[in-house]
Amino acid sequence: MAYGEFVIQRNLDFTVNEGDVFIIMGGSGCGKSTLLKHMIGLMKPAHGDVVLHDKSLWQCSPEQRETLMRRIGVLYQSSALFSSLTLAENVALPLGEFTRYTASEIRDIASYKLALVGLAGFEDYYPAEISGGMQKRAGLARAIALDPEILFFDEPSSGLDPVSSRLLDDLIISLRDILGTTIVLVTHELASLFAIGTNSVFLDSESKTMLATGSPHTLLAESRDPRIQQFLTRGEYHA
Repeated sequence: MAYGEFVIQRNLDFTVNEGDVFIIMGGSGCGKSTLLKHMIGLMKPAHGDVVLHDKSLWQCSPEQRETLMRRIGVLYQSSALFSSLTLAENVALPLGEFTRYTASEIRDIASYKLALVGLAGFEDYYPAEISGGMQKRAGLARAIALDPEILFFDEPSSGLDPVSSRLLDDLIISLRDILGTTIVLVTHELASLFAIGTNSVFLDSESKTMLATGSPHTLLAESRDPRIQQFLTRGEYHA
């Protein structure tokens, strides 16, 4: 991954398995969000490829890439809701764009998706009228509008208090189990990555490559790399 001649990360090689809660982790500036952009097709790798179910995101036609990308949903760090639209209208956007449902059916689906994230009855509220935690959930409702196979989250707990953060973690696991969705999550929150992470990749800004992949609990128990141990113990590790 690179911006022009400036390399962010190199030699990345990892697999997200179906049903994973896959954590992208590492210190500030290591390229976590940049990696997420590559995985969802917003940035093309300077070298290499991203493969979804044996299909390349970058060695296929633009039409095929668009079809592949409809199989994923994204919750951005800021929720990225349209402030001029109600919550139901925000959720309805991808449904109106990519399906042939009637307006009535779209309204019903939007209400159902909002109910799944605990926002039943808030269809006609605007983003400015609800809390930050509720905005995250509304963004999540929009991310699952098209029943994606993979859900991507960029720092979902950013800006949330500890209780709201834990509730969001619980919601993520619930949606994975209800919808059968694979989760890919960028986070530096230790409580979240240990509570819900089943697999991970650890990026390092100094060496500009991945140091390890595997369950966060396994990395904590078995890795002898001080950089990983320092991160996973909040700097309390001593060799």
